[in-house]
Amino acid sequence: MNICLSCLKPLDGANTRYHMPCLQKLFAMRTLPSFDFGVSDILSEIIKIDGRMSISGVQPKISLRLNREKNVLEIIAENGEYILKPQTQSIKNLPENEQLCMTLADIAGFSSPPHALIRLKDNTFAYIVKRFDRKDGAKIHQEDFQQILALNINDKYQGSYEKIGKAIKNISTVPGLDLQFFYERILFYFMIGNGDAHAKNFSMQYFDDGQRRLSPVYDIVSSRLAIPEEKEETALALNGKRNNITLSDFSSLSQYLNILQVAKINNTLLDMKDDFINTINAYKLFSFEIRKRFKEVIRSRISALNKQI
Repeated sequence: MNICLSCLKPLDGANTRYHMPCLQKLFAMRTLPSFDFGVSDILSEIIKIDGRMSISGVQPKISLRLNREKNVLEIIAENGEYILKPQTQSIKNLPENEQLCMTLADIAGFSSPPHALIRLKDNTFAYIVKRFDRKDGAKIHQEDFQQILALNINDKYQGSYEKIGKAIKNISTVPGLDLQFFYERILFYFMIGNGDAHAKNFSMQYFDDGQRRLSPVYDIVSSRLAIPEEKEETALALNGKRNNITLSDFSSLSQYLNILQVAKINNTLLDMKDDFINTINAYKLFSFEIRKRFKEVIRSRISALNKQI
């Protein structure tokens, strides 16, 4: 049975790859916009726009806009509505990885932008996501925590989740809620093996009405699945460490952030294991072996936490 390349739920028909509501959510269109580019075209455009190519170890990305009159996705240098991430030579299946992990985040109830996989003209999958720092064509002011914490441009892996939490408390107009959302994300990222949740992967948004809120989730991948030899479990320090993370480390974080009903929050996320596993089982874009490894990552992380409850 085919699955929708946006929500990853089963499709009724064999001649489509998306639910219509998913297309409408992503593009405000009833059909998939057309496009005429592949990975090589995207890399060429990156060189034209930036004047150079330096993507070693980093997934290339490019900005897109939707020409609604022609229903065509067009590559654009800036002020795009979408970000497209194609396949990368250094790490296989990153678009499929991000789409699956973002869908698991949706299942967990996190705020996330519309996202999907699209098949490029060279028949490879790319990950597309709608920018959430744009509204009606206007830019929403946003700062990531590398900027907020005044970290060196090359130091996105410096600092700790406690420091980010303290900054959220000082900035957010609804700190109690945003700190809970932040705690839930750290726990979820650990569960799925996302060891790349660094300072640039968390942001604050500043709205015209004065509201200052934690941004939706973005750039979620299971780095442990992509890089099995990954050395550290977390990108930033949690309770002073990045490895051998236990429930007591999350307890320390929850106390530091003054999270209420933390046991209920922990159990709610941990109880989603079956939903996550079922979604992975249906994700035939990954081979059986990759699906097996991802399930092992999740089961081992949840098991490590459950042993201490």
